[in-house]
Amino acid sequence: MPKVGIEPIRKKQLIEATLSSIGEYGLQGTTINTISGIAGMSSGIISHYFGGKQGLIEATVRYLLEQLKVTLLQRVEYSDALPAERLMMIVEANFTNVQQSDAATRTWLSFWAQAMHNKELAKLQRVNNRRLLSNLRYSFKQLMPRDKAVDAAKMTAAMIDGFWLRSALSDHSTDDFQEAELLCKQFIEKLISQNGAI
Repeated sequence: MPKVGIEPIRKKQLIEATLSSIGEYGLQGTTINTISGIAGMSSGIISHYFGGKQGLIEATVRYLLEQLKVTLLQRVEYSDALPAERLMMIVEANFTNVQQSDAATRTWLSFWAQAMHNKELAKLQRVNNRRLLSNLRYSFKQLMPRDKAVDAAKMTAAMIDGFWLRSALSDHSTDDFQEAELLCKQFIEKLISQNGAI
């Protein structure tokens, strides 16, 4: 008889093993055997819990998306942050150490490439995009007229994604991630200054 509560623990271990495997071997080199070897479990358990490698990859992406969401919520939930401060927290959430780790960056890069060919991953990407835009729009609307807020949110989302991508592909990623975060914040400050508070 299985122990109560063991399934969520094993699933998390397999997701963490998937991140490690993609970090070491890339998505193409990651197999059920590399994942189960890192996790120290039989390969059959992946099919049992996730239906196979693709299901586990999707669960791993959902895990990264959830980490992003939780990080932001933790920053804003118990604060009386002003809209401009909340915008800075959104930037910070996208550049945390978790999002900068080799395992996370390689998984995100693989995910973006595969999303063009996989409907389920494309759906997850759309959810991620909508969430970022929604959070940005919410704060910008409190600082400028609605039409300008919508444009500001789109430009800021592109800046965050673009700078994150450039940093992930850099030889000096730690320094580049720090600079990217700073530049995104400066960009937001300029947008607010140019469009004026309402």
